[in-house]
Amino acid sequence: MACAALLLGCSSMKPQDFADREPRLVIEEYFAGETEAWGIFQDRFGTLRRQFKVDIEGDWDGETLTLVEDFVYDDGETETRIWRIEKQDEHRYTGRADGVIGIAEGQAYGNALNWRYQFALKVGDDTWTVAFDDWMFLQSDGVLINRAEVTKFGIKIGEVTLMFRKPLETAERVSVISGIAAE
Repeated sequence: MACAALLLGCSSMKPQDFADREPRLVIEEYFAGETEAWGIFQDRFGTLRRQFKVDIEGDWDGETLTLVEDFVYDDGETETRIWRIEKQDEHRYTGRADGVIGIAEGQAYGNALNWRYQFALKVGDDTWTVAFDDWMFLQSDGVLINRAEVTKFGIKIGEVTLMFRKPLETAERVSVISGIAAE
């Protein structure tokens, strides 16, 4: 519990700061079905260390949002991570996934979601316990922007940036912009 209190004190930004922002992010709705994402990892000096694409399949059964994330990294490595996320109330979520130590805790207000959790990160032949302070912001065009600060012992070791979109929505937007009728 002391770790959670320490993590909560790391950022001055609070999910409640976004309560009036639109569009409202409801993750069980946003992630239902197929979602695509592209991301990068930069070390604490801003050096790009890794790029990846993620194909996500989401299923909301009314109690649990299950996300199957299939990662393909720029070096050809692949990885699958399965999240099981439960809605606790209007604003709070908890989640579990391979690699997550304990329970991830999230709060959603307005267009923002903040996840905080510890993760067993493979670094070469070692595994480090790191903390994620993960922020997602839904944009009016359906794009979801995600930035996560990664720390070890309270010291920033890097940052993850992701962009999510829904494939069908994107195809419809491209068709309208280019003047091509969707079939």
